[in-house]
Amino acid sequence: MVSLPALARRGDAALRDLASRVARRAGWTPAVLAHPGYGSGGRVRVLGRVLLAPAGTHPEDRRAVPGWQRFLTLESPGTAVVVEIAGQRTVVRSDDDGLIDVTLRVDLPDAGAVPVVLRAGSRESVAVVHLASPDAARGVVCDIDDTVLVTGIATPLRAAWRTFVQPMTGRQAVPGMVRLLRELTSDAPHVPVVYVSNGPWNLAGPLGRFLEHSGYPPGALLLTDWGPTPTRWFRDGRSHKRAALRRLAADLPGVRWTLVGDTGEHDPALYEEFARAQPDRVRAVLLRDVTDAAARVERFGEVPVVYGRDGDAIAAALPAVD
Repeated sequence: MVSLPALARRGDAALRDLASRVARRAGWTPAVLAHPGYGSGGRVRVLGRVLLAPAGTHPEDRRAVPGWQRFLTLESPGTAVVVEIAGQRTVVRSDDDGLIDVTLRVDLPDAGAVPVVLRAGSRESVAVVHLASPDAARGVVCDIDDTVLVTGIATPLRAAWRTFVQPMTGRQAVPGMVRLLRELTSDAPHVPVVYVSNGPWNLAGPLGRFLEHSGYPPGALLLTDWGPTPTRWFRDGRSHKRAALRRLAADLPGVRWTLVGDTGEHDPALYEEFARAQPDRVRAVLLRDVTDAAARVERFGEVPVVYGRDGDAIAAALPAVD
């Protein structure tokens, strides 16, 4: 028996397919968006998204629109995309949600930010893959909402206003978090930084620009696709972050991660699960306490856990666990 979420996904796919056929008849063609990825040791994870757009336009040109308008998109599944990196070209195809998520073996410099060009037809988009040092011993995984960006997830109406209506230029960084992440990535070259969020890929562009303009360390961006799945009405945020942590542990096996998040959603439970399962892969867990409680240090088994109301409070407690 087919589940209701599976039927909803089929219905969603049928509506998108109908809208896409109408758009293509009107002259819309695929346009690709490149997102920052990561890699090391000759392996790179390339990320992007393919949408349909009117001739002469590109989705990246829509920078000053409210968040809700970024959900009015038509994905282009099964589209051939040329990936060019360090002069080497590979043809890949977007998945059923129009997403590009592929791991390639490429001869590259040891470390640093390397440009990657994604091209669909005559349209292209450029991002970078952040290559960790082959001997990188530490890295940072960081949540976004209410960890580096004030969202107020605990107050749904306020969070919805900030996400769907307020322009990203009006959003605020969590106090002290830029300094904290800069401290975590200092004194070592090319420390891998990965921002993991349950936010949708529709907001990848504005989120990336917010992180850059606020002064956060550059890094890869791992978001998710909203909407029905074969087993759920809506994407499973816990599964997304759990899978991201396991994938990073496999892709960068020599790295011990500092996991940065907040207490507003599922970060404490997910980070504890990962830290207890692989304590040798976790340097520390740092949690912004959204209840504004006093800073404190606890442990998930062998792994120290620091709580603080903002980045400065967490940083002040760090010497106790280093």
